[in-house]
Amino acid sequence: MKEQFFRHIAQTSDESIALEVERAEGVWLYGPEGRRWLDFISGICVSNAGHAVPEILEAIRAQAARYLHPMVYGEAIMAPQVEYAVELAGLLGPSLDTVYFVNSGAEAVEGALKVAKKFTGRRRLIACRNSYHGSTHGALSVTEPSVLHQGYGPLLPEVSFIRYNELADLEQITDTAAAVIADVVQAAGGVQPADPEWLRQLRRRCDETGTLLIFDEIQTGMGRTGYWFAHQAYGVLPDLITLGKALGGGMPLGAFAARQEIAGVIRRDPVLGYITTFGGHPVSCAAGLALLRKIRTDRLMERVPKLEQLIINHLQHPAITSLRGMGLLYGIGFGSYAFAEAVRAAALERGVLTLGFLNAGIGLRVSPPLTISEEELIWACRTLTGSIDAVLRAG
Repeated sequence: MKEQFFRHIAQTSDESIALEVERAEGVWLYGPEGRRWLDFISGICVSNAGHAVPEILEAIRAQAARYLHPMVYGEAIMAPQVEYAVELAGLLGPSLDTVYFVNSGAEAVEGALKVAKKFTGRRRLIACRNSYHGSTHGALSVTEPSVLHQGYGPLLPEVSFIRYNELADLEQITDTAAAVIADVVQAAGGVQPADPEWLRQLRRRCDETGTLLIFDEIQTGMGRTGYWFAHQAYGVLPDLITLGKALGGGMPLGAFAARQEIAGVIRRDPVLGYITTFGGHPVSCAAGLALLRKIRTDRLMERVPKLEQLIINHLQHPAITSLRGMGLLYGIGFGSYAFAEAVRAAALERGVLTLGFLNAGIGLRVSPPLTISEEELIWACRTLTGSIDAVLRAG
């Protein structure tokens, strides 16, 4: 299988861990020969309720038995789409009550950028340094560092970058800007939460200049931070929000949401201003809706503060240079990429799966499912610190 994987599956790096997974259940991934690994990253913030969730699997089976793909997005009334949009609108509030489903987070970003340009009649876009919003051309254009742009230019024109959490840089937002796109927590940058005052002043500056504010909550949505969406912890509302990752309960699904006045600009001049064939697939929407209801019914977000404190308490080691995050999304900082990679490999050998970050090569990610038990979480943290010790002993 591994030989065929490398021969026939296009690779995204020369350093694939090539983890062979035969099945997954709860917080565990199972491989051949009886191996298992605790999924300490939730498939990069996708499996927020863990794996093989009975309620989600039943929703998938039931919807698949009704219909899969009867019509392209927006041309048929499909109950899973409508029901999920209603539930999301209820969580997001009246300023974000219109949902447009797509296939992924990057596609949601593309849609939000297009809507912002169309609504404002402006072309300039502003994003933050050390960000990541996706790999498609538009999403990559508002992603920094620019090393990720290498070989793919030219990208979108009239894109500029400001420093995250730097109040002085907000003056660069003027009435020439269509939108500012920002993470509430910069996940790909090693997990950097927004400073509350910076976020409030960002909202104020956008209001002053008529610039739309887009929050990227692709990794932080669906309970990951102890709130349905991370911006709710700050009391700052965006004009548009992009969602993905956990939104589909393990199935591919993304979305952007805004108020009707903003979202409606794609309906005319020209018509079909943003279209997608498979966006909001009914099976994905059914799975996502089941996830939302499970998080609510099982009160999973109420567990997050205690689990977060366990992470803080048990991920203590002299070799850890930083530990920062929000809820069940944390970044562990080390002194070098080589050391971080050695710890990752040692942890995998001991049964814990973690990964690094796109923009923070000297760190490792901790983002377990919200369903992880306290015992499993403590064990995983101790395994990580034990792995640090093993790497230090090996020299």
